Amino acid sequence: MTVHFIGAGPGAADLITVRGRDLIARCPVCLYAGSIVSEELLGHCPTDARIVNTAPMSLDEIEAEYIRAHDEGHDVARLHSGDLSVYSAVAEQMRRLDARGIPYTLTPGVPAFAAAAAALHCELTVPELAQSVVLTRVSGRASKMPDGESLEAFAATGSTLAIHLAIHALPTIVDTLLPFYGADCPAAIVARATHPNETILRGTLGTICAELDANPIERTALILVGPALGARDFRESALYDPGYRRRYRGGAE
Repeated sequence: MTVHFIGAGPGAADLITVRGRDLIARCPVCLYAGSIVSEELLGHCPTDARIVNTAPMSLDEIEAEYIRAHDEGHDVARLHSGDLSVYSAVAEQMRRLDARGIPYTLTPGVPAFAAAAAALHCELTVPELAQSVVLTRVSGRASKMPDGESLEAFAATGSTLAIHLAIHALPTIVDTLLPFYGADCPAAIVARATHPNETILRGTLGTICAELDANPIERTALILVGPALGARDFRESALYDPGYRRRYRGGAE
């Protein structure tokens, strides 16, 4: 048997890869994070599948489900929200599977920051304005931030910041970023991106706290900050410039 970790995307049931959908359809066991993964995806499960909502479960209890499936020879579709590469809590599950010799695969999904950028109709990298995106968070109950990974350090680069799991700390975040980006820097909050109840708040570092006060959001939100969010007058990329010669337009290899 194999445990298939699948990035289920940011919310909308049709934002899952074809590979992820097909894996769900052929696995007799499905474990899903019911608090944030769309239940519509369970419609791809076999009609007789064992379906387990892991939202109220501990890691030990989840591991027990893997062991049970392994003993029964049943493949498992393990659904996590967004993409598996960031803030997915997959690493500790893989470590336990490795210790038990249980094989697994990983299928990527659409990450939350990409869904938020799409909702904002925004490219997070703009020529000569911002060419880096920092995916980060703040210390919380689940775990603290490592030494050196501070908002101040990231803000000093001027990059586009995508701050996860931090809506509760917005006033502190704004106070931290203001000296680096300024009060007029574009900022946005996207909550439950691609869900039917998606919420978008737009403003600047100087106004975004007031926007949140007027439209309270408690969880499942992403904070985005950086000049790229409001870029209008910027240099076009050379990629499509007629003078930019490359192999597909008669240039050198």
